[in-house]
Amino acid sequence: MCAVPNTTPRRQFPTAFTILFLIMLLAIALTWIIPAGAYAKLSYNPASESLMVNSPQGEISRLPATQDALAKLNINIAVEQFTNGTIRKPIAIPGTYARLEQTPKGLSDVAVSMVKGTIEGADIIVFILVLGGLIGVINKTGAFSAGLVALSHKTRGNEFLFVALVCFVMALGGTTCGLEEEAVAFYPILVPIFLALGYDSIVCVGAIFLAASMGTTFSTINPFSVVIASNAAGIPFTEGLIFRAIGCLVGTLVVISYLYWYCKKIKANPAFSYTYEDRESFRARFLKEGAMDEGVTFTLRRKIILTLFILAFPLMVWGVSMAGWWFPQMAASFLTIAIIIIFISGLKEKEAVEAFTQGASELMAVSLIIGLARGVNLVLDQGMISDTILAYASDLVSGMHGAVFAVAQMLVFTLLGLVVPSSSGLAVLSMPIMAPLADTVMIPRYIVVSAYNWGQYAMLFLAPTGLVLVTLQMLGIQFNKWVKFVLPMVGFVLGFGALMLVAQVMLA
Repeated sequence: MCAVPNTTPRRQFPTAFTILFLIMLLAIALTWIIPAGAYAKLSYNPASESLMVNSPQGEISRLPATQDALAKLNINIAVEQFTNGTIRKPIAIPGTYARLEQTPKGLSDVAVSMVKGTIEGADIIVFILVLGGLIGVINKTGAFSAGLVALSHKTRGNEFLFVALVCFVMALGGTTCGLEEEAVAFYPILVPIFLALGYDSIVCVGAIFLAASMGTTFSTINPFSVVIASNAAGIPFTEGLIFRAIGCLVGTLVVISYLYWYCKKIKANPAFSYTYEDRESFRARFLKEGAMDEGVTFTLRRKIILTLFILAFPLMVWGVSMAGWWFPQMAASFLTIAIIIIFISGLKEKEAVEAFTQGASELMAVSLIIGLARGVNLVLDQGMISDTILAYASDLVSGMHGAVFAVAQMLVFTLLGLVVPSSSGLAVLSMPIMAPLADTVMIPRYIVVSAYNWGQYAMLFLAPTGLVLVTLQMLGIQFNKWVKFVLPMVGFVLGFGALMLVAQVMLA
């Protein structure tokens, strides 16, 4: 008797949209379970040149912008950090947590939160759509195709060297200027190159997202995490810098070694790839028809177009780190370059417009995920439970001592990274509460800053409310396959981070 083949379709892991929708429902359920509460928040008003205190009940009072006023609030931060704009977000005032009337959310808030989250994320959404349009125009000119063919000829036999170089650059960007959302811009240019070198989608995310995140995890001078956290803790950001630099070096080498092992595996046996089943759709998405056509000529015009595109990225990094740019300015710079390329490409007006809109439409799903993720955070904030979770966390570690305290802090920040996926947001919210606890156990405050950085980013490798799902959606990678790949790196960050914290406590 002939065996009947099993034609039952294999069950697929839920998409990013479904995962975030389920998390949204969980967040709504938590607003019914976790008590509502809030800390009083402190901010600076440039118009009146005074400090504003917003109580948990919503009452606003004004204080003079002096060091004495901060001292009375048990806030050990230089007042200049407020007046010169270094600290812009409201910070929590220690010892002011108060329970509030429960404000649970309902199913009707799901759609509203999604819309409001999309509005809040409009800046990054526009940036991503403009980036997609720019990529569409360049694809239409044939510059990518010609450049890929030329690069594939030059890198034969040394393919992994390119992967290692990308890892190093991304980690450097992460540790110095917090390269996170901005890294989204690198996928359209780098993914086709990785494919041309024979690698899969996991290698693409590993070399860009994982390496940049590892650099950010062990931030040295990153203004969006360690600098803000140190300011909020009332210490110079240079304290603990040596440990963070050592961590960054070791972390980067671990990422490169891990990717080298994975790349060797898939080169020897392509079926080892965690995304082997999706390889054809992935290649069809990023390697357009004729993308590796050996007959494509790398003309001077195409070289100029590709050079303009590549120059957009150091310009973006300079703008963010030196000129105070954010997503509106980054989007404007990419749009300007797209217009310049259209004029020198020789494309007809209709061809250029269609190429731009087609490229933007391919990133629409990514943009919608950003809005949905922001909506989850809105539910937690409006349900008044984020501060309650922070209060519980501070109570949990307040009675511990020494190295146990430091490691427990890291684990607490790992949990808080899921609730507050913004590095700067978590820093200004938690540091005024957590940093003084270090004084009670006689250890330096910079250890708490290290615990914050390493703990939070260990979670952001996985947190669906952060950048992970945006990245995976962009490359068509299922979340469970990413988890399988990245879990060893999460374990490394937590394990190595714990050892580094213990070493800091012992040396202190």
